[in-house]
Amino acid sequence: MSQLFSVKDKVALVTGGTSGIGFMIAQGLVNAGAKVYVASRKQQACDDTQHTLSAQGQCTAIVADLSTEDGCDALVKALKKNEDCLDILVNNAGLTWGAPLEEYPDKAWDKINNLNVKAAFTMTKKLLPMLEKNASAVDPARVINITSVAGKLTGSMQAYAYGPSKAALNHLTQILANELAAKQITVNAIAPGVFPSKMTKFVLENDAIAKQQADAVPLGRLGSQEDMEGLVIFLCSPAGSYLTGNIINLDGGTSVKPAPFL
Repeated sequence: MSQLFSVKDKVALVTGGTSGIGFMIAQGLVNAGAKVYVASRKQQACDDTQHTLSAQGQCTAIVADLSTEDGCDALVKALKKNEDCLDILVNNAGLTWGAPLEEYPDKAWDKINNLNVKAAFTMTKKLLPMLEKNASAVDPARVINITSVAGKLTGSMQAYAYGPSKAALNHLTQILANELAAKQITVNAIAPGVFPSKMTKFVLENDAIAKQQADAVPLGRLGSQEDMEGLVIFLCSPAGSYLTGNIINLDGGTSVKPAPFL
C-alpha cells in the first residue's frame, strides 16, 4: 500500500512555494521523499524556505518573478542546470487585489491574470520537454494548478479580478488535460477553500472573523496542512495516475453549500 501513495525520488517544482498553500505542498512533498524545487520573487523567502525544508529532505529554492516571460525563462533555465527531467509541476504562484468596485484599477486585471493564468500556461509550455522525459502510461508526469473556490462562487470580497482568473485557470486546466494526455502528462486543478495563507491573513488574524469563516464551512473548520499535502501526494502518486482534467474542490463542502431560502 505504501508504494501506491509513494512520490519518493520524484522531482517536483512548486511555484510560489515559500508561503501559504505553496509551502504546505512543498513541505508535504519533501517529507514524502521527493526532490523539491520552490520558486518565489523574494530572496529572503527563498533562503528561509530552503533552510527549513532542507532540514527535512531535499529542497532547493530559486528566485524568480513569474509575472513576465523573462522571469519564467529564467526559472526554467535555472531548473535545467540541476535537472534533466521534471515529474511534478505545481503552478501555485498567484496574487489577489482588493478595492471597492468604483475604485478597482484596470492594472489589477493585468497583474492578476499575468500571474494567476498566463504564468501557469507559460511554465507548463516551457517545461514540456522536461515533463515528457520520464513520463509513461503507467507513471505519467503531473501538472497541478492551484485555483480556488472563488473561481466557482460569485462572492467577490471586492477582489473582482481574482475569481475570474481562477475560473480561467480551471478552464485552462481542462484544455491542457485533453491536449497533454497523448504525451502521458496529467493535468488537474485543486480549488481550495479558505486555508491559512498570506492572501487570507487579513481575514484570519481577527479571531471573530476567523471563527465566522470556519463556521460557514459545512465541515466546520478551515483547511489544514494535512488536507492539502494529502491530496497533492495522492495526485502525484501511482494512486492518482489515471486522473486528469479534474477540478477538485478542497473546501470542506463550501462550493456545494446551498443558498439560504429566500
